[in-house]
Amino acid sequence: MQQNETQLDPQPTTTDWRQGSLLELTITDLNHQGDGVGRWNSRVVFVPGTVVGDRILARLLHVKPNIGHGKLQELLEESPQRIRPRCIVADKCGGCQWQHMDYGAQQTAKFNQVVQNLERIGGFENPPVSPLLPLLSEEPDADLHYRNKSTYPLGRSHIGQVQAGYYRQGSHQLVNLNQCPIQDPRLDPLLAEIKQDIHEQKWSIYNEEKHRGKLRHLSLRIGRRTGEMLVTLVTASSGLPNLTEQAKVWMERYPNLVGVLLNYNPDRTNAIFGADTDVVLGREYLRETFAGLEFQIHPTTFFQVNTEQAEALLNAVLEELQLTGNEVVVDAYCGVGTLTLPIAQRVQRAIALEVQREAVTQAQQNAEINSISNVTFLTGTVEKLLPELMEQPDIVLLDPPRKGCDRTVLETLRSQQPERIVYLSCNPSTLARDLKVLCEAGLYELKRVQPADFFPQTTHVECAAFLQRVGKS
Repeated sequence: MQQNETQLDPQPTTTDWRQGSLLELTITDLNHQGDGVGRWNSRVVFVPGTVVGDRILARLLHVKPNIGHGKLQELLEESPQRIRPRCIVADKCGGCQWQHMDYGAQQTAKFNQVVQNLERIGGFENPPVSPLLPLLSEEPDADLHYRNKSTYPLGRSHIGQVQAGYYRQGSHQLVNLNQCPIQDPRLDPLLAEIKQDIHEQKWSIYNEEKHRGKLRHLSLRIGRRTGEMLVTLVTASSGLPNLTEQAKVWMERYPNLVGVLLNYNPDRTNAIFGADTDVVLGREYLRETFAGLEFQIHPTTFFQVNTEQAEALLNAVLEELQLTGNEVVVDAYCGVGTLTLPIAQRVQRAIALEVQREAVTQAQQNAEINSISNVTFLTGTVEKLLPELMEQPDIVLLDPPRKGCDRTVLETLRSQQPERIVYLSCNPSTLARDLKVLCEAGLYELKRVQPADFFPQTTHVECAAFLQRVGKS
């Protein structure tokens, strides 16, 4: 039986390939999870918290015949790409993976990640990948302070103090935070002070192991352009005493706070939000300006957490499409209309597909607020609705979840053959897989892929891929 990490030999050999061995490695690459990759006697070792160019001692924690997973034991020589993290808990918190890496190196790693997935999974030779879109701000810390939404699990310390933060990577051990350098700094006071208010109210905190207690998460949201904020408490059951009175205190303390809400999630699940949300005080939404339009954003609404970069990618899509005003566009997975409405202003007609009824309702409201009347919203799965369309689209926009498109969707597109397809993705591997299907037998040509960094300090990268039907200009 393998030894636990706490039982490892205190004087391990540096020549054995076994759990507990201490190996000297030079990090030469990064994997898709952002872990450093080193090689020892033709075997591959993955080590989190390392940077290309680091020379390290790594202790092996898990071993297979040709692959090992290690822990950074000692940094023998720092890479030029290594920097001092700007967050004091960066080595503990699982929210960011790359605080220790120079931002230029992060961009290079993300570009390479996109290229490698298109080559290895998609089978594209020399894929046409453009450089990452630059951050819009020229400030020194433009790669921080970008998140417009943060949702923190709640817990208690060993002395009973209420805590809120992110989990350590690969665990459910909470790292307590009073501020977070990647969220909008206007949310920092709310995190520290509301946590203290919860403690003073003596509201019970949910214990996921025992499935007891009430408060599960604290969610903070802000309109980057409007400054309007929402506070949402996620609870396993109703009945928080003095909640209305406490909400009044928050509304008076924070002038830009427009709503305090209570979301119910009674299930034994890792999902953050439940189906029902009540307004405790104020509004159920905040207002935000995006692409020159006004949007109403609810606490559980999907809206990109990096407003500025999402708008930059939208502008790149519009620049690539060069719309004439005569097109019929289908926006699959339309959400609350973030892409649908700006594009609808530039085309003859738009058809928007979305499985979540609440999102469709919000999208319709956003269309009405902006006096956009040329959009038809349909509720249902894309795999069901897309084959039933009576109108042939000129352009189809795809923005699926991380798992990518259902095979039915891809086959329907190959059958309908719209002139152009724009595929937006937050997962380069499923993007590459689906592009391979769409381009099979030379039906479509991959014209360009535009990556954008929506999530600095993390391994995630967003992409827009542009496909042209072969034989069409």
